[in-house]
Amino acid sequence: MLNQTIAVAMSGGVDSSTVAAMLCQQGYPVVGLTLQLWNQRRLAGREGMPESVQGRCCSIDDVYDARHVAETLGIPYYVVNQEERFERDVVRPFVAEYLSGRTPIPCSLCNNHLKFDQLLTTARQIGAELLATGHYARNEFDERSGRWLLKRPADRSKDQTYFLFGLTQEQLSRTVFPLGDMNKADVREQAKRAGLRLFEKPDSQEICFIPGGDYKQFLDAYLDEQGEEVPDTAGELVTTTGELVGTHNGIHNFTVGQRKGLGVATGSPLYVLEIRGDQRQVVVGSDEELFSRTLRASRLNWITIEDVHEPMKVQAKIRHRHQPADAVIEKVGDDELLATFDQPQRAITPGQAVVFYAGDIVVGGGWIL
Repeated sequence: MLNQTIAVAMSGGVDSSTVAAMLCQQGYPVVGLTLQLWNQRRLAGREGMPESVQGRCCSIDDVYDARHVAETLGIPYYVVNQEERFERDVVRPFVAEYLSGRTPIPCSLCNNHLKFDQLLTTARQIGAELLATGHYARNEFDERSGRWLLKRPADRSKDQTYFLFGLTQEQLSRTVFPLGDMNKADVREQAKRAGLRLFEKPDSQEICFIPGGDYKQFLDAYLDEQGEEVPDTAGELVTTTGELVGTHNGIHNFTVGQRKGLGVATGSPLYVLEIRGDQRQVVVGSDEELFSRTLRASRLNWITIEDVHEPMKVQAKIRHRHQPADAVIEKVGDDELLATFDQPQRAITPGQAVVFYAGDIVVGGGWIL
């Protein structure tokens, strides 16, 4: 197997750089690939947007760092420009979702519809059947079921399986996660021993095309660049009983669970419970009203099974930092399921992913309706 070329998805961070170094040390022929996804200078300086755009995932700095690592390791390196597809498949859907009152996850969209798909295609074109990434996850083939499994990593604090639920069997069969059994401190030490100067580089915490995490500023700047007006979605703030308690200037300014910025003064704290995009209403209420025992999801992807044919017990994760909670899932349509939790969960948010686990194993997932 050591004569088999492996492509490494190099983001310019310490994790993927360490993967490349480890595989080289193990004797594999390695080729580095970086996806160029977003022109970091496009919106710089527009109203509300910072002039400086460095220091984020997939930034120009990251491409430079990835190239330097490849030169240090002496491996071939290519940048694959996918800006047009990224805008079409990730940025535009992100904008549309927010404007409709939903809260999307661009990183999952990018993994599911672009990164693995494109990188595996490019890898094969350059003679590499396998793709290695710096994700903290594990995968293995299960002889009994005849399916590839996606599993949580040894370092639970770095678990990225939530963002990988959309991987197909074919993609899992060609993907390698060398960091699955390592913790972050060991990865940094490995990078240091390999002579990689970025061994202390901080992890990126921001979405690559949204500096500072300010979604509203990005929406305003992006639509202005496109010559489009921000749609008028101003409307009412109402309670669950329909009582009018105020008005708002646009549903895209809110997300489920939000407390600040509601513009309503009451005797007790109010939170966003629901966003009714078609009615331009933002429903507010108490923290207790944020809890729910059920959710519906669609655009499903299954990993350990072909499909759900009868009610199934799982642990369901409704956001990246959410502790998976016991639930029962059952199909209620061709591409829709109902999840019922044993205990009510806080701030179930339409547009986010829900991922189902059986212990350490990812059963599958979908998008919350």
